[in-house]
Amino acid sequence: MSPSAHVTPLQHVSDTEAAAWHQVVAASTAHDLPGAPAPDPGQIHAQLTQPALGSRRLTWIATTADGTPAGVACLRLFTSPGQQHLAELELHVDPAHRRLGTGSLLLSAGVAACRAEGRRSLVATAAADSPGESFSERHGFRRALTLDHLMLRLDDLDVSDLLRTADAEHPGYRLTGWTGTVPDELAEAFATAKNAMNDMPVGDLDYGSVAWDAERVRAMAQVVSGRGDTLLTIAAVHDDGTMAGYTEIVLPGGSGRRAQQYDTAVVPAHRGHGLGLWVKAAMARRLRAEHPGVVEIETDNADDNVHMLAVNHRLGFRSYRRTREFQLDVPTA
Repeated sequence: MSPSAHVTPLQHVSDTEAAAWHQVVAASTAHDLPGAPAPDPGQIHAQLTQPALGSRRLTWIATTADGTPAGVACLRLFTSPGQQHLAELELHVDPAHRRLGTGSLLLSAGVAACRAEGRRSLVATAAADSPGESFSERHGFRRALTLDHLMLRLDDLDVSDLLRTADAEHPGYRLTGWTGTVPDELAEAFATAKNAMNDMPVGDLDYGSVAWDAERVRAMAQVVSGRGDTLLTIAAVHDDGTMAGYTEIVLPGGSGRRAQQYDTAVVPAHRGHGLGLWVKAAMARRLRAEHPGVVEIETDNADDNVHMLAVNHRLGFRSYRRTREFQLDVPTA
């Protein structure tokens, strides 16, 4: 069947184009992830127009002959040393326009851009057992990682148990926390701790590694703030000044019912002391006290990240869906 849509690259995403993008993503999400919160128009506008950390974006929109938006694609080209071989594709097709070649056209544009940019690895995410999974496998992507998505409902927590966990003594360590950008006196220690994320399980993904320094952690916080989100951090600091572990939460749009878990990591030299559970319990306590409108936290873990899954289950997170990371090995010139 001949494709029924025309693909156009977007140089600078306008308000009208962002609204059309939201229309497609909302329809795609409602069909493929029933029960998931609808995407926020302001968040999508910010994601398309605000700078990203360590990457740049290429975007395309597919429209029908009468100008109706049928599909969208965003290619994130990583620019940091250690990830310059990598690109990540987000692709959505409105269910009303599927199986007409629109997704294939958008994917072809993304793959061509990868070749032109010298990217050997193209990563994409799809819900398990969804049309996106079938599409990825049909177009030569290989399954590289399975992620278990979990939800913690704060209203269901045993408050006394939460407080005991958050207030437990950890000799040699203390908790600290901040909103937004890390305080200057903790920036270097925080950057060192962020590098502990480089040994997280990534399955067969050719993901590379990221080198964090104080400048990068500040830039990350600015990116989150620039798109209208609120970043909360709780960290465990050793008596010698080393940051031993931390956890980050993002409140999309600065408010709302569902918080998104970002990184949680414990530095290898400080593992085995229960610090991961400690900082996450302290964060849940903080959310209950400072952001009572937040009723749930969403996170995801690789299905072979046994330790962090155990921490999350101990705190009260429960699995509710799975996604898969796919990788396409792109021949380069």
